[in-house]
Amino acid sequence: MPVEMPRADPATGTRTALSPEVEVTAEADGPWCTVVWNDPVNLMSYVVFVFRRYFGYSRLVAEQLMMQVHEEGRAIVSRGSRERVETDVQAMHSFGLRATLERAGED
Repeated sequence: MPVEMPRADPATGTRTALSPEVEVTAEADGPWCTVVWNDPVNLMSYVVFVFRRYFGYSRLVAEQLMMQVHEEGRAIVSRGSRERVETDVQAMHSFGLRATLERAGED
């Protein structure tokens, strides 16, 4: 059963923890989503680091997203307004990850 992903509140740093058996999907707060694509360059540990650092995801969520990228070739890591998603995609590029934006519901 998909659940919303936690995003750290910048003011408080609070996150919601997920249990290991929970399927991960991105938070649903807009019609656009950030897709991170698998690549042969970046280490899995680095991808986890990026997801934790930029999105504020817990280790568990970041590892689940990284495994989805690794096994399925892609993962949706955020959803929101086009402007927010464009910012997220640019941030992923600055970390050296392959990322694109797409309309929600196209995955």
